Amino acid sequence: MPEDYFGEHVAELYDQDAEMFDPAVVDPVVDFLVELAGDGAALELGIGTGRIAIPLAERGIRVHGIDLSEAMLARLRAKPGTDQIDITVGDFSTTTVEGTFSLAYLVFNTIGNLTTQGAQVACFQNVATHLEPGGCFVIEVGIPNLRRLPPGETMRVFHASQAHWGIDEYDVANQGLTSHHFELVDGRFERLSIPFRYTWPAELDLMAQLGGMRLRERWSGWRREPFTSDSRKHVSVWEKPAA
Repeated sequence: MPEDYFGEHVAELYDQDAEMFDPAVVDPVVDFLVELAGDGAALELGIGTGRIAIPLAERGIRVHGIDLSEAMLARLRAKPGTDQIDITVGDFSTTTVEGTFSLAYLVFNTIGNLTTQGAQVACFQNVATHLEPGGCFVIEVGIPNLRRLPPGETMRVFHASQAHWGIDEYDVANQGLTSHHFELVDGRFERLSIPFRYTWPAELDLMAQLGGMRLRERWSGWRREPFTSDSRKHVSVWEKPAA
């Protein structure tokens, strides 16, 4: 099993991110996914505390989630209305569950939690085995911000405030990215560092092809904003061909 970087310390603060849980942020995601799921079920990889799964289930979609973090899942289980959401503990790149799905999805850069190319390829292949013919796999992930990284430098500040500093550390040779978070807690700063593997859209398209899927659409946001060379993230949809 890969290392769990989302233990109790992260889980107890996760739902306090008001911006991430803002309905203006969540609702477009849910609308997008509901449309793709149709009358079928959805599989969320990295379900966490249920930020997307709970409102999706409230819209009538049967959701099954996979997550490695027991601490995050404990908070999901404690929330009202989650008894209809199925949960499996495990590494979502290889863990299998019963049934098939019309939709699988990975949001908020979670594909990067798989820190090797092999694990990311395995994730696409795992999803493909769970999708029904015609089913879709959706990923939301940021575009690596290397254009703002001067030659010879490896660090870039992505957030700075009195209570929190966020610094991304790039390992360009290995497509590695470690996000360092310095949080002010009880008058002193505590550091949390989480490793990621960043990817490019074309690389993900190839992973999908290896899993037997093909690109259906790509946007720069959940409201289907056009994807351009200046987009900071992408929302991509790959489809498993119908039988």
